[in-house]
Order: sequence, then C-alpha cells, then structure tokens
Amino acid sequence: MRKPGWTPSIVPSGDNETVYLVADNFGRLGRAWPEADYEATDLETVIQDLLTGQYGNPIRVIAFNTAERWSEDVSEDVARELRRRCDLQMRELPAAIASFAERHEEPDRRQLTLRLV
Repeated sequence: MRKPGWTPSIVPSGDNETVYLVADNFGRLGRAWPEADYEATDLETVIQDLLTGQYGNPIRVIAFNTAERWSEDVSEDVARELRRRCDLQMRELPAAIASFAERHEEPDRRQLTLRLV
C-alpha cells in the first residue's frame, strides 16, 4: 500500500544526471524557465547556449539532481565560466549575458578602473 501524499516520479528510473535550467526575463511578458530539450540540459550545452545568445536576459541558472535529491543556484559558477571562456578568446561578453555575469560574479572579480594622473 502506498503512503499518503505519495506522488509518482516524473524522472525515469535509473537516470542520475544533473540538469541545468536557465531562468530568463521576457520583460513585460514576465520571467520563465524556457522549455528545454531533455538532451540539452547539461552544463556545456547551457554555457554554449548562453554564449550564442539563446537567452535574451538570463536571470539565474539552477542545477538539480533528483537521484541525489539536491538542487542549487549555480549562477555564480556559470558567470565565472562564461567570463573565463570569453577572456581566453580575448573577446567581450555578449551583450545578452553581460548583466547576468556582472550580477553573479564575485565582487573581487570585477575590474576596477585605474585613474592615470
């Protein structure tokens, strides 16, 4: 007999993957977790999608793993990785993700302006 309040899982059994989802701000239309293809929720795909402008105004990135029973806001880690990749390519962050990165970067990572006398 099932326990009261039991709900069947929507996750196929045996899957032990960490899923990454991006919350996007659609302005007057509101904020949402855009639909994502099941195969496109790994960290590398999400980072590539952010770098190529698949999200217009990302707010945060969350990760979760239902098999391990955890979830976490990984926005700071993703912002750091976006900045690192752009630095390695010697290019600016794309405009669509610049404010996301600035909001989530560690305070000591932000560049200070030097005044020349």
